[in-house]
Formats: sequence, structure tokens, C-alpha cells
Amino acid sequence: MEPSQRLAEAERIARLAGERIVAARESQAFQQRYKSGDELVTDADVEIDRLIAAELDTHFHDDARLTEEISPDRDVLESNEALWIVDPIDGTVNFAYGHPHVAVSIAWVSEGKPRLGVVHAPFLGETFTAIRGEGAWLNGAPIEVSKASDLPRSLVATGFPYRRDARAPLLRRLTGVLTSCRDIRRNGSAALDLCHVACGRLDAYYESVSPWDFAAGLLIAREAGAKTGHLYQCPDRIPTELYGENMLVSAPRIYNALRDVLLKSDEGRLDEIEAQV
Repeated sequence: MEPSQRLAEAERIARLAGERIVAARESQAFQQRYKSGDELVTDADVEIDRLIAAELDTHFHDDARLTEEISPDRDVLESNEALWIVDPIDGTVNFAYGHPHVAVSIAWVSEGKPRLGVVHAPFLGETFTAIRGEGAWLNGAPIEVSKASDLPRSLVATGFPYRRDARAPLLRRLTGVLTSCRDIRRNGSAALDLCHVACGRLDAYYESVSPWDFAAGLLIAREAGAKTGHLYQCPDRIPTELYGENMLVSAPRIYNALRDVLLKSDEGRLDEIEAQV
């Protein structure tokens, strides 16, 4: 199947999932619970994950899947086989509270590299797409990153883990960035933050997130001209483009300056960070 055909099918599935997400919020017919102690999950997350899985099984039966709710085994990242990486509802807390920053994220990966991606925001009426080497689009129109060249005049986004005891070390980074840029945004959806870098609504984004949060959005940002990378060395066993720890994505001309700020903020805890790799 040609990439454009595969992308069209992924976009159709994402839009179908988006319709179910909107219906679930309107009906309020979903239950909430917690996984891993702190992370909110709803019945809608699981239902949408199953919907997307069924659609992918119908059209791409031979491809493996990594999805947040029903197929979360990350060992599949170490294989070179064709893989779909799916977040059925990126921004679950936003979904539960009625905020609009909610997205369906679907990426197709082969040989450890994202080849196409879809991020569909059903409450915003926006669909971001990309094909590797061919560019990125918002509702079918080409997009590109901002031309930001001065970090003090740049808008930067980030996020925080659900575990409260994991947040304190990140406050040093937040303080360093906040005193070096125009302002900070925390929208609650990594996939949409990456897409907003792609279309120039944000100048940069940094965070540590799971593959399903960023696989599609990272490709979209890169295809729109963003510079992408990691603050520290990635482990050899996982493809670099599928590793989400200490990730940095920005307009090219502010990348180095922001990276320097983040690294300086981390001084004194480098051993701790390297131990996570």
C-alpha cells in the first residue's frame, strides 16, 4: 500500500475515533479510575483503543500494535517489524474535565522510524498529518514551524508526570526555562503540543513522554521543519525516534539555546538522569 493510501486510512480511523470521543463526552456515559496509582483512565479510553484496534486489524492485520490501553508492551519497539503506535485519547484529564485539548494519535512505523502520522483533535476540528519526507499538513494545508530566533521572545510548552514525587526535580528545569523565554504553556496533550510547534503556535516543547504520546506528533513537527533531539544519550536497544525521555523539539534557531538552559538546570542531578537511560 502506498504511504498516501495508508495515511488516508489512518486519518479515517482517527476521525471515526474522534466522533466516538465527542459522543462519549456529550453523554457523560463513562467511568473514571486510576492506573499505576496516579494516572487517570476512563472507559472511553479503552473503548476507543478497542475501536482503533478493530479497524487496524481489518485493514492491516499483519502489522504489530503498541497502544496505551490494550497493547502497552514496549518490547515491540525493539523489533524492526511494521508497527502502529496509538494513543486513543491523548489528554485524558482534559477529556474528563471538558477541556478541548484532546487528540487521537496514530503513527505507522517501519524499521524503527515513523513513516506517517495523524493527530486528530475532535473538539478543535483540526487534523494534523505527515508523511516522512513529504511534509506536514493541518486540515490538508501545508504547515511549517515558527521562525523564532530569540529564546527570550519564544513561547515554550512542557508537561509533567502524574506521579507527584517525580515532579520536584523538573521544577528546576521549569524555573530555568521560564526565566529564559517569553512564557510557558502546559496544555495537557503532548501530541497537540508537538503539532502546535509544527504549525508555529508554539516555538518549542520539551518533556519525557511515552511512545504513544509522541510518535505521530514528532514526525509531524519534524516534517514541518522542527529540530528534534534528546538532552542525553538514548539507549541502544530502542530506536532513537521512538525514545521519549528528555525530548526537545523546537524551531531550529532556538534549539541550542533552549538545550543549554535545560542542561544547566539539570546540573547536580546528571547521575540520576543517566541512570534512567
